[in-house]
This record gives sequence, structure tokens and C-alpha cells, in this order.
Amino acid sequence: MKSHLHNFVGKRILLLLICTYSLNISYSQSLLFGNGNVKVEAGINLGPSFFLGDLGGNRGKGTAFLKDVNLGLTKMMKGVFLTLYPSRWLGLRIAADYTYLEGRDNIINTNGIDELWRKQRNLDFRSNVWEVYGCVEFFPTTLFSLESEYEPRLRPYCLIGLGIFHFNPQGSVTDANGNKTWYYLQPLRTEGEGMSEYPNSKPYKLTQMNIPLGGGLKYYLSERINISLEILYRKTFTDYIDDVSKNYIDPKYFVKYLSPQDAAIAIKISDKFLPIIYPGMVRYPPGTQRGDNKNADTYFSGILKFGIRMGPLQGSIQTRQTRCPTVY
Repeated sequence: MKSHLHNFVGKRILLLLICTYSLNISYSQSLLFGNGNVKVEAGINLGPSFFLGDLGGNRGKGTAFLKDVNLGLTKMMKGVFLTLYPSRWLGLRIAADYTYLEGRDNIINTNGIDELWRKQRNLDFRSNVWEVYGCVEFFPTTLFSLESEYEPRLRPYCLIGLGIFHFNPQGSVTDANGNKTWYYLQPLRTEGEGMSEYPNSKPYKLTQMNIPLGGGLKYYLSERINISLEILYRKTFTDYIDDVSKNYIDPKYFVKYLSPQDAAIAIKISDKFLPIIYPGMVRYPPGTQRGDNKNADTYFSGILKFGIRMGPLQGSIQTRQTRCPTVY
């Protein structure tokens, strides 16, 4: 599945680059949408990405969105995009992105009992994440300048779309010598996924849908080149990006359902209890809460976009000189 999705994303990126090149050299042509010319823009984006899930987090109890961001685990997102503009206030974007997400309980600053509970849990994960999405961009303030001779340089916008993403979480086991080894977690069924003894724990898919939501500010450096600052949040429908959601299970069922080798790894990696609050304990009792399944895992990014308008500019910004607006 992982290699299949990588090939899928790779082909889409190659197609995007081919389209960009073709549009750039075809100055004598333009796309038609209804009765008007469609502006075409292609570019790249990069910026920090952040994971929001059960593992890691900030001080205090786990909370939602910015308050639970752990800046020490900031990663970089990279991507490409192609956007069609049938009008000045509307854009249709397709994009492909890659990032790397991570969560660790041991990185939390200890300020109270809430942090100690998570440090005692002592779980971690890491995962590559690939995504492809399409979205609609809205530029509300350009509605004020539709009849104007000028197009504004600075344009606030918001967006919403639909995408697919692929993840494959790994967890680590550290041996007596301090050597850390990473294992893929989904096949180990750490919370009893698919076991008849745990009917509420369903197997999860590694490729799923998401809903990108966000907004930003776009600025035209010239008639052809622009930059944007954008915040993009992904609503997902899974609580298993970090492989943590429900409760600890009885380790005897790993032996029942997995191979001897996988069972030995699952027993170690599913419960890495540190005796902080409960000295002398070595594992959590089966049924103890392991994660919080009230909220799905998610991730978001703050990105800088570099865009280039392709094809001829006649009849668009070139004839209506771009300037700083009185109203955006």
C-alpha cells in the first residue's frame, strides 16, 4: 500500500510539472472557462507542520489545537500545487504534499500530575505522511474591486477541500544497551484491532480521507509572481495516526493472534510503562485507558507558497496594473 501511494503521488507530481512546463511555453494559447480566460498558476510550498493527537503535547491535560502544540517536534512540509482561476474571487487548486509527523511522551515538560501520567505511559510514534487534495479558494475582498481598473496586490483568502492522505506509524523499542529499533505498529494490533475479544477495536486503514481547511494572505510581487502565507488544518476521520486511541489489552492475546516474533514485539511496544506514579508496577492492567478516542488525530501546517502565473497575461493583470489597494 505504501509503495502504491508513493507511485500515485509521484505520478501526480510529474503530471503537474509537465502541465506547468506546457503552460509556460504555450503563450499563444489560453484555457477557456465559460466566456472568459482562466488564469493558471503553479508553484511550490514549504513550511512547518505540527501533529495533534494522543502522544506528546504541551503541559497540562491534553487539549485541542494550538494549546497542545509541542514546538520541539516541529517538522517540515513540502509540496507542489496547480491552481485555476476562472474569476478574480475564485480559485480551484490541486496539490500534493509530504511531511513527517512525530509524537513522544518523554518530551513533555513536567509541571504537575497530568504530565507525569503521560510520561509514565512513555509511548512514541513517527510516520511519513503523503497527501493529495483538491480545494476551492475564495477571495472575498476582491468582490469590492470587480469593477475597478486595478487588481489589488494583497488578497486575503480562505479555502476548503477534500483530500486523501497516507500514513504508517512506527513505534520504538529500546534494548538494555540503549539501542532503539523502530517497528510498524498497525500489523502488531496494539489495542486489539480485529481481535474477537475486543469488538470495539476495529482495524484501521493507512490511507484515508481528510478535509483541508484554512486561509491566508496572497501578495503579488509582480504581474506574474506572487507569494502567500497560509495556515492549513486537516480534519481527519481516524484516531490512529499515532496508533493510540482506546485501552490497554491483555498481552496474552498478542500470543494468540500474532506470530511468536510479532507477539514478542507487540508485548514490549504496546505498553512501555515507566514506574513514576506507581513504583513497582511493570505494566498497566488490561482495560486501563491508553488514549482518548473522543477526538480524531489531526495535523496542520503553516506554509509559504511561491506561485507563478502561466501563459499570456494580456487581458488580465498586465492591462490593469497591479497596485496596493485602498480596500484589499
